[in-house]
Amino acid sequence: MSTRHANALTARWAARLEDRQTVLSGAGAYPLLARLARYAAGPARDELLAVAPDPTPYDLADSPGTRLAVGFWSQRGLPLSRRWRDEIPASMRGELTGDPVVDQPVLDRWAHEETAGMIGRMPVTAGPGTAMVLASALSVLVDWAGPFTRGWCAPTDGPWRGRDLVGLHRVTADLGALRVADTPAGPLSLLTVAGDADVDVVLALGQPRRPASAVLPAAIGALAGGPTLPQGSGPGVTEELVQAFDDRPELLVNTVAFTVDADHDLLQRAELFGLAAASDADGDHFPGICPLLSVSQARQSTKAEFSDTGFRAAAVTALGFLVGSAPPPATVRKRRVRLDVDRPFGFLAVHRRTGLVLVAGWVTDPTRS
Repeated sequence: MSTRHANALTARWAARLEDRQTVLSGAGAYPLLARLARYAAGPARDELLAVAPDPTPYDLADSPGTRLAVGFWSQRGLPLSRRWRDEIPASMRGELTGDPVVDQPVLDRWAHEETAGMIGRMPVTAGPGTAMVLASALSVLVDWAGPFTRGWCAPTDGPWRGRDLVGLHRVTADLGALRVADTPAGPLSLLTVAGDADVDVVLALGQPRRPASAVLPAAIGALAGGPTLPQGSGPGVTEELVQAFDDRPELLVNTVAFTVDADHDLLQRAELFGLAAASDADGDHFPGICPLLSVSQARQSTKAEFSDTGFRAAAVTALGFLVGSAPPPATVRKRRVRLDVDRPFGFLAVHRRTGLVLVAGWVTDPTRS
């Protein structure tokens, strides 16, 4: 299923993180990579299929708090293949004029509207040579089933020592919301904060000084189950006996509010996203879309907010494409009728099966001996 593959992408991405505040969405990038894989050829297709082998869309249509939108813009006159034009719904299509003053506001407005204003602009830049932009917008809006009480947090130890932070506090009888997973990264305390609809948020706390690149992939792996440890052995977890009016166990949660945003250049880790071959400007990577198309930009802008009342997040992932030049055709020695050409001439490269003109050119300066 695409869910499993998207989670694997998120885990691999998280394993490459530096140990600093950030946010990312493999689920936002995966639909674009899976769609491209269907229309790619050669090494680009092989790399994309290795990352996104399942094109099945996520089942988010009936989700009250999650939305995924995909948009496509192509430069006016771009020779798109019949298959691409037939398979991409009209509601997803837009046009680029080649004028950044006109095109960039259109792209930015789409990102703003599809994320309810959380992401204000498209991560990629539209330039005069931008042939195509393919983008996805993933947004999540969660209200807590049981809200936190907003207060203060002033840690007396650790890296946040001496800081005055916005604390969030909750007392619940649901001890099952806390699980201690036994993982390759060591014990992880996993707290599930339930939303009021169909989305939950899991907080993952590892042992001191365990980096994000270890904790996050391990937490993703633990979502499917696996070995657990006693609750009292979890990082940040203590147990005690207190005086009370009844004998029902309680789970007291103290955490902090946060707002995190990040911008990612996916081409800095092109192999992670299956885009290494596809970003080679000299290749014909996507004959199922357009001749001589290559990925020139791949970026994601992401934001998340965790508060006393709920959780909001949005990710816009966008790919920008350029059209390259055709390589000179190879020749072989064989019998032929002689034709002497003594003036400028044109040439076409035609895809045999579909009749699609892959490239057209005009020769005015033949190669000199």
